[in-house]
Amino acid sequence: MTGTTRSSEGLDTRRRKLLFRSWHRGMREMDLILGTFADTTIHELSDAELDEYEKLLELQDADLLSWFTGESAIPAAQDTAIYRKILAQRLSMSF
Repeated sequence: MTGTTRSSEGLDTRRRKLLFRSWHRGMREMDLILGTFADTTIHELSDAELDEYEKLLELQDADLLSWFTGESAIPAAQDTAIYRKILAQRLSMSF
């Protein structure tokens, strides 16, 4: 089970792949952070945002998790608008 609450029906191929990759990271914590983000926003991202998101998905889970949790500072090169969107969504979630 992936945890996704969104069907890929109606999404173009690029967004379907990104949705899948968001929920299949290898580290459950990152599945939840990125998968939840993709479930709620993948359909509305612009092409430029999708480009940024694809680059973010290429990064290592351990690095991403440490940035999202505040354990370490995010490098300036990775501090993109899409990272900020994901972080804002994560911070607004209540557990």
